[in-house]
Amino acid sequence: MKIIYKTLKAGLLLSLAVLTSCGYEDPVDSKVTYYPIIEVNGGDVLLNLGDSYTDPGAVATIDEEEVPVDIRFVGRYRNNVSTTLDTNIADIYTQEYSATNEDGFSGTSTRQVIVANTGDLVNSIEGLYTSTVFRNGTQGSPASAYTDIEYMLIWKNADGSYQISDSFGGWYLFGRAIDFSETPGGIIVANDIPSNDFSFPGTQTNRYFGGSAEITDLTVDPVTKTLVLTTVWNVSGTTYTFESQLTQVQF
Repeated sequence: MKIIYKTLKAGLLLSLAVLTSCGYEDPVDSKVTYYPIIEVNGGDVLLNLGDSYTDPGAVATIDEEEVPVDIRFVGRYRNNVSTTLDTNIADIYTQEYSATNEDGFSGTSTRQVIVANTGDLVNSIEGLYTSTVFRNGTQGSPASAYTDIEYMLIWKNADGSYQISDSFGGWYLFGRAIDFSETPGGIIVANDIPSNDFSFPGTQTNRYFGGSAEITDLTVDPVTKTLVLTTVWNVSGTTYTFESQLTQVQF
C-alpha cells in the first residue's frame, strides 16, 4: 500500500506541475511591417564621356504611400562611389535607389549607367564593346552565351595608357554567369595604333579563380570598328588562351 500511495502522490505532484506550466502568459506584442517597394523608371542608360545625366528616377512606396528615395552610384572598375554621377570618369556604374521603413528594413532597386568615350580606333581605342570570346579556340555551351556579350569597357588613363574591364572578354562573368569573375586591370600601351603596335605591361589576376594572366596581343580594325584581344592565363598548372573579338558600340 505504501508503494501505491507514493505513486499516487508523485502523479498528483506531476499533474499540478503541468497545470501550472500551462497557465496564462502575458500576450506577445506583434505588428505588421511594410517593406519598401521601389519601381525604377526606364532602363539602362549609355552616356558619352562628359555628358550631363538626366536621371529617369524611381518611385518608392511603403504601404502604398510614396516615400523619399536615396541614390548612390557605384563604379564597378574605377572605385567611384558617390551620391552624384561624375560623367568625366568612364565606368560601368550601378545606380542604387533605396528607401527604409520605420522599423529599419530597407529595399533597393538598381539600373546600370555606362559612361564611355568612343574612340575612332585610329587615335584612341577607348569605347564600349560587345564581346564574342573563345577559350583555347572554342566557345562554351551554349555558344550564344559567349557571343555578343554586353559589355566590355576600355578607358584611357591619365598617363595615356588604356585599360580594359575584363581581359577574358566576359568568359566567366557573362558566359558562365559567375558574379565578380572578371580579370580586370589589363593595361594596354598604344605605341602606334594604325600599325597595331601595342605593349602590355604587368599581369592580372582573375577575381574568382586567381592565377596569373597576361595580355599578349591586340589588333585593331578601324573600318569594321573591331578589336581582337588575346590573353594567356596560367592557373593551377593549366594554361588557357582567350581570344576576344570586340565590336565597338556606336551611340
